[in-house]
Amino acid sequence: MKTLLRILLPVLVLAVGGRATFELIVNRPHLEAAPPEVVLPRVRAELVERGPYDVVVAAQGTVTPRSESDLTAQVAGRVVAVSPALAAGGFFDAGEVLVELEATDYELALAQAELAVAQAARHLAEVEADADVARREWQELGEGEATALTLREPQLAEARASLAAAEAGRAKAALDVERTQVRASYAGRVRAKQVGPGDWVTPGRVLARVYAVDWAEVRLPLADADLAFLDVPLGPAADAAGDLVARLSAEFAGARHEWPARVVRTEGELDPRTRMVTLVARVEDPYGRAAVGDAQRVPLAVGMFVDAALTGRTLEDVWVVPRAALRDGPQVFALEHDGDDVLLRRRDVEVVFATRDEVVLRGAALEDTLEVVTTPLEAATDGMLVARVEPAPAAE
Repeated sequence: MKTLLRILLPVLVLAVGGRATFELIVNRPHLEAAPPEVVLPRVRAELVERGPYDVVVAAQGTVTPRSESDLTAQVAGRVVAVSPALAAGGFFDAGEVLVELEATDYELALAQAELAVAQAARHLAEVEADADVARREWQELGEGEATALTLREPQLAEARASLAAAEAGRAKAALDVERTQVRASYAGRVRAKQVGPGDWVTPGRVLARVYAVDWAEVRLPLADADLAFLDVPLGPAADAAGDLVARLSAEFAGARHEWPARVVRTEGELDPRTRMVTLVARVEDPYGRAAVGDAQRVPLAVGMFVDAALTGRTLEDVWVVPRAALRDGPQVFALEHDGDDVLLRRRDVEVVFATRDEVVLRGAALEDTLEVVTTPLEAATDGMLVARVEPAPAAE
């Protein structure tokens, strides 16, 4: 009996296992084959149309005065008065007295010069009277040709020269009196003051550093390629006032401000380091001193760093695309719709002009309207299927 159980038990285990395996095979789940899912690259595109484009060339520069000079003394003397305008940052008008020197010595010298003129005039009158008498006497009594000495001509020449020298001395004395009042030759602003009441000054002593404020200038370096889009005279006419308009802007007091300007000339030399040409733009009345009813005008101060936008020519029949749309080549990718499919199409282009954010293009094979792709693509090919993504709505 035990022997029989030893034989039947393994057989029974194998039979149960085989039955279970059969049931698993028969009742296994049925898997249906599905086509693989294709994930298309998602791209954004921007609609652009062929049309005109007004070129605006960007540049940067620093505001400088049109003229800067040292205010100097022309005569010696003690400073007796200084204008309140003669302070760092102070404004003054043309002809305004900024420094006054003690004039007593010069006024005395002028009085003495006046006396010398009167004496020389009296002496000339006497010599002329004597010469007139000598001429009449010779006409009545003399014979032959009278000599110059007989007619007292040397004495007349000397007297006239003495009067001229006395008048020159008087003019010099009057000029010295006038120079005791140091005046500004133009309307300007004080950069630095170097004198005060009681100081003794000598001729040539610098009293202040001043600069003009009737207009200011901004030097604007430009690349040679940018000049092709601007009407800038580069020949002899370049020194004449031009019609090229510039719009200057800068951050001041926490806000962006603008000032109109006009390009008046080009500098005579090409920068040997950068190979750039420098235009000079002029801003009239940069501090708004002549403006009427414009109390809120922000001054364009000397030393301010400004951005400049130069209005150039109008380009016809061009496409303006975001810089992100330009690919090496140069080329762009445009979208083509074929039923429900969206395909990439490569377009070879010519870059005409570029700014920091935009590129102006021409191309013989470009349509009037393009959907240019702005999404970076690592491996893009002509005719590739893509999925167009609508741009996110702008935040209000």
